[in-house]
Amino acid sequence: MQNGNAEEGGDAENAGGGSLTFMNIVMSTLAAAIGVQSKANKERDFKHGSAGPFIVAGLIFTALFVGTLVLIVRWVLSSATG
Repeated sequence: MQNGNAEEGGDAENAGGGSLTFMNIVMSTLAAAIGVQSKANKERDFKHGSAGPFIVAGLIFTALFVGTLVLIVRWVLSSATG
C-alpha cells in the first residue's frame, strides 16, 4: 500500500507542479492520525504543502472523531438504561 501511495505522490508531483490535492491532504491527515504515514508521503507533504491546510484538516478530523465518540457513548448509555 505504501508503494501505491508513493507512486501516486510521484505522479502528482510530476503532473501538478508539486501542489497537493484535496485528497492528498485528507489521506495524509487520516494516515497521520492513525500513525501509518509513509516517509515518502510525509516528505512530499513538507516539501509541497503549507501547514495551514493540514492544521484545518486535523482540527476537522479531531472534531468529527470526538463527535462520533460522544454519539456512540450516548447511544450505548441510552441502550443500557432503556
